[in-house]
This record gives sequence, C-alpha cells and structure tokens, in this order.
Amino acid sequence: MHAKTDSEVTSLAASSPARSPPRRPLYYVQSPSRDSHDGEKTATTSFHSTPVLSPVASPPHSRHSSSTRFSKKDHSLNNNKHPPWKQVDIIEEEGLLFQGDDHHNTLPRRCYFLAFVVGFLLLFSLFSLILWGASRPMKPKISVKSIKFDHVRIQAGSDATGVATDMITMNSTLKFTYRNTGTFFGVHVSATPVELSYSEIVIASGNMKEFYQTRKSLRLVRVAVMGNKIPLYGSGASLSSTTGMPTVPVALNLKFVLRSRAYVLGKLVKPKYFKTIKCSITLDPKKLNSPVPLKNSCTYD
Repeated sequence: MHAKTDSEVTSLAASSPARSPPRRPLYYVQSPSRDSHDGEKTATTSFHSTPVLSPVASPPHSRHSSSTRFSKKDHSLNNNKHPPWKQVDIIEEEGLLFQGDDHHNTLPRRCYFLAFVVGFLLLFSLFSLILWGASRPMKPKISVKSIKFDHVRIQAGSDATGVATDMITMNSTLKFTYRNTGTFFGVHVSATPVELSYSEIVIASGNMKEFYQTRKSLRLVRVAVMGNKIPLYGSGASLSSTTGMPTVPVALNLKFVLRSRAYVLGKLVKPKYFKTIKCSITLDPKKLNSPVPLKNSCTYD
C-alpha cells in the first residue's frame, strides 16, 4: 500500500458527507389509568410500552399533540375522580331526589284510594236507592173482617172524683187480616191502641201484639178490645135500662193506626208504611156474641 498524499486526504474529506449529530435517548412517560385499583399494573405496562420523544428531539407538532392528549386525559381523570366529601354530597343529593320522587308518587295513590272510597259510597247509595224505590210500591194490604161483642153492661156508679154517672163495661174481639206484598223482604208490624168510642168517649181499647210478617204471606190478627166501668156522664142516659143492656142499636167508632217497617238493607234502607183505619160500627143488642161484618164499613188512609 502506498501512503496517501495530502491532496487525497483533503479530497476525501471534502467528498464524504457530513456526519449527523448523535441521537439523544428516548423518554418514557407513565399515563395514569382511570381505575385507581389497576394503576400500578397499567403504569408498569405503559412504562415498557409507551415511548415518547424528548422535547428537543421531537418535532413541534408532536409536542403539541402530546400535550393535547395529556390535557384530555387529565380532564377526564378529574371528571371521573371526586374527593370523598364530594362523593358524599352526590349520594345525599341523589337520596333527596329519590325521596322527592317517592313523595311525589305517594300523592296519586292517596287520590286513588279516595276515589275508590267515593265511588264505592256512590254505588252503594245508588243500590240502596234502587232497593228503596223497588220497595215503595209493595205496601201491605189490610182488611178488617169483623168485631164480636162478647159482653156489654151498663150500670150506675161514680167516677174517681165521686161524681155519680152511668158506667159501661164491654168485652169485644176485633179481627183483621194483614198481607205482606213484599217479594224480597219481611216487615215488622206494630199498632197504636185500638180504640172504640161512643160520643167521643173512649169506652174500650186494646193493644195489638207486635209481630214479624215474612214476604208474600198473610196473617189473621185478633185484638181484644175491652173497657171496665168507663164513665159515660150525660151520654149514658139513652143507653141505661133496668136490665143493664142497651135497648136500641148504638153507633160506635173504631180507630187505630197500623205501622209497618221493612229492613231491606239492614238499618240503612228501611221503608215505613202507615195505615190509619177507621170503622163505623153499629152495636145491636139482639146480635151479641155474633160477629159484626166490617168489610164495607172501614176506611184505610
């Protein structure tokens, strides 16, 4: 080999390209994970897998994109991570919201219950009104049959104050029929005292025993009408006789009120029926102990 001359060395140095400056080492940046529990694992993995150029070696646009990516990650991390006191406030606010929703939802339930009660009462009232209206035409039918005078006697005496007057004693039996025309209900029947009067003086009376009459049924009722030593004062002059019996027919009046009450729906629907019965009776001394027909002699109001 021959030694190179200075000219050759100079030409080689001029012709050879300029050497590039030495590259600087790469840096690795750890990106925080969203899950705090997996932070250590992710950090280790990213440390070995995410290369990032140094600020000097990397171009300007790389620095800008990296800073933008880091700012987005930090922003999302700040949004997802809250301090413990903020988490407590959020839980309390959510609880208040749920309580408000429950309170708002309980109002319609109360309204539904109130509407159900009102509707039930309206339907029940309508049903009761229908039953009451259906029971109105089913009034009982009463028919007075006869009265029999068992004993009549007029004698002299004195009243409680010692005033002398004629006094009458009488025993009689009244018969009448009671028919319940109701199809769906029975009735409880009572009556005022049955009074037999002469010249506006009550000479005999009797009380009817209360009874219950079932639906669509008929009953024959007997009432004992009696009077014992009833003062007649001036009215007894025409009735007195030596035998103690009236010698002429005597006009008498019979009156009583018959009351009927039906329990259609317990004590809520209980229609009432009243009948005022008046009869004109003629007492014939010759027909004692014989029934006196009253079929055509009575009025029913």
